[in-house]
Amino acid sequence: MHHSSIENYWQEFCQVSHLDPSTAYSAWAYGDSTEMANELATLTVQGVKTATTSAAELYELGEPKPYVGEYNIILNGDEQPVCITQTTVVETIPYDLVSAEHAYHEGEGDRSLSYWREVHEKFFKSEYAQMGKQFHEKIPCVCEVFKVVYDGTN
Repeated sequence: MHHSSIENYWQEFCQVSHLDPSTAYSAWAYGDSTEMANELATLTVQGVKTATTSAAELYELGEPKPYVGEYNIILNGDEQPVCITQTTVVETIPYDLVSAEHAYHEGEGDRSLSYWREVHEKFFKSEYAQMGKQFHEKIPCVCEVFKVVYDGTN
């Protein structure tokens, strides 16, 4: 992890936003591959992707869950920051009740619910398997909506 570039990026953002640099933030990349991380980071910067979903049960013990107002530094596949988002909505709902609207805001593929289910089921199944758990249609999903507040140019 290139901590210095992430830290510098955060400092720049705090300076232009008049934010206290000691404010908490998370830095992470989407998905489980360099390609996915790059693709989804790009969609986020472009403002196409304004939502994301994670599996509530896969957060490690003591690992903070997303919350409204949280700042996230989105990293690309090389772990370099591409933008900062701020979370505006967080709700936990069963996988099979995630809405077509949420899928659309995820901004992936053709933005349909069927596409969303296809990629998320594959992703969650492998994540669950790694934890020795079984994926099912009712797993609690943390659905987040966010907005880009900084992309290094503003």
